[in-house]
Amino acid sequence: MKRTVLAIIAIFSIFAHSVSAQNNIPPDADVSIKFYDRTMYYPGEVESNPVYIHVTVANNGSDTLRFKLADDRMFSIDFSVFNVRNSRLSDTEALTRKRTTNRTVYFREISLEPGESYSFVENLKHYVQIDNPSVYYVEMNFYPELYRNKTNYVSSNRLSLEIRPSPSAAASTAIPVHSSSAAVLRPEEIGPDKVVEQTIIARQKSLWDQFFLYINLEEILKRDPSRRRRYNNVSADERERMIASYKADLMQQRIDHDIVAIPSRFEIETTMYSKTDGSVKVLEWFDNNTFTEKKRYTYYVRQRDGIWEIYDYTVDNLGTE
Repeated sequence: MKRTVLAIIAIFSIFAHSVSAQNNIPPDADVSIKFYDRTMYYPGEVESNPVYIHVTVANNGSDTLRFKLADDRMFSIDFSVFNVRNSRLSDTEALTRKRTTNRTVYFREISLEPGESYSFVENLKHYVQIDNPSVYYVEMNFYPELYRNKTNYVSSNRLSLEIRPSPSAAASTAIPVHSSSAAVLRPEEIGPDKVVEQTIIARQKSLWDQFFLYINLEEILKRDPSRRRRYNNVSADERERMIASYKADLMQQRIDHDIVAIPSRFEIETTMYSKTDGSVKVLEWFDNNTFTEKKRYTYYVRQRDGIWEIYDYTVDNLGTE
């Protein structure tokens, strides 16, 4: 009986070793992704409006971590992008062509000691076809033995990616700070109170690009029930036109006057927020010819990948002074 038990254990050990050899996933390899040089993202425009992803492979164990890394990263990593319906977007033709064509894949062996990491940056749009504005979710698989052994992989964390409607053909994908400057305006990882403060100051100075930088125009547009119903029932192209038209109307102060009204002064009253949502209450004064109106604005903010955006607001009239 004892010999039988030992034989079973031996057979199980051999089987387990065989499975481990086929799925040789480094147990202490940690793979993480984050946005690199983040800006506003639009559909298509692979080279002029890239979505750069910073990839890090770290050794969190106590032994040396070894893996292969292809010179062409398409044979070492794979991105999966899902829409809100959890449908996966298609790979690019270039990616499919590379992986289905016989070719020599050059790679190097990398060794990481405990606590060390290795990082590189890739353009997500080289891997995945992103044709429509929406909110997407991004994941990545890393193949320590290259893509040819794709059953052996380490998965990353998940990112939330917002693809905005493309600007008009006359507009640039890189938004200038002002007409006389070539500097590029990008949203920064600042707190909700600073987001609101910068937005109000931008309006006071009539700097429209800065004003819209932290405003989610799609959500603000949908505050109106009739606009929301229409927006939800039209195509992606028509939605793009609706947002562009709404933005133009705001700049001409034709609609939603409260959000574009220019205060003579303001004072941030309270700021409350969690990891993902928050609100900022601001006292604002508006000068008229013979009196000053006082109002309390409550700006509702939401965070996506470290960037806070204004997606709603309310206004309370506090009388005159």
